[in-house]
Amino acid sequence: MYPVCAPPVVNESDRPGGGEDTERPLFTAAATTLFRVALFAGTLLLALSGATAYAYFHSTYWNRVGLAQPQPILFSHRHHTGELHIDCRNCHATVETSAFAGMPATHTCLACHSQVFATTTMIRPLIESRDRNIPIQWTRVNVLPSHVYFNHSIHIAKGVACTTCHGEIGDMALTAKGEPLTMRWCLDCHQDPAPRLSLPAEIFSPRSSPVHVPHPDLMAFYHVQTSTLTDCATCHH
Repeated sequence: MYPVCAPPVVNESDRPGGGEDTERPLFTAAATTLFRVALFAGTLLLALSGATAYAYFHSTYWNRVGLAQPQPILFSHRHHTGELHIDCRNCHATVETSAFAGMPATHTCLACHSQVFATTTMIRPLIESRDRNIPIQWTRVNVLPSHVYFNHSIHIAKGVACTTCHGEIGDMALTAKGEPLTMRWCLDCHQDPAPRLSLPAEIFSPRSSPVHVPHPDLMAFYHVQTSTLTDCATCHH
């Protein structure tokens, strides 16, 4: 057996540098505190950025719902359709036969306004349109992307009322966008159209029924087939 030798005892004073501690922390306390503050601020900024983006893309500033567009003539749907009960097809003449609903021509407006309010300043652009033979340049309220195909006639034929997409048009003094018309909004209808169908007598009503009761038989009445409604080619030609 060999004797076991204990390791030599080294006094702290014998170490290089005397008794001073040479091991120091990698970061100072101030740097650690600064890092924690920066980490918290970065996380907070990321969360606020996400909340701001979500609020913006769900606001009227993005989808323009409820915001009226400037028009060459202050036309009131509330007065013409809601109070005078003028049928939508009187101005939007091709809504049942074409993809485009059509905009009122000058002669259509003058059928009434050649006698009614004909000398007022508000109607002056209409008189100038007639005298110069230049159509009124109406501003479209609902504008879809160029890659989206929408056909008014097929929606009317299948029982989709004007107010379904355009909102309560009979209550609008200045015409504004009534629904977001996003892809998600359209797909919700195409996946389940039954609750959004109306009776034939309600299709051109300027105001929706206060209590809309879905009619399950309308799907069969309008021959609505849902098998291809969500196909890409249905809306993207």
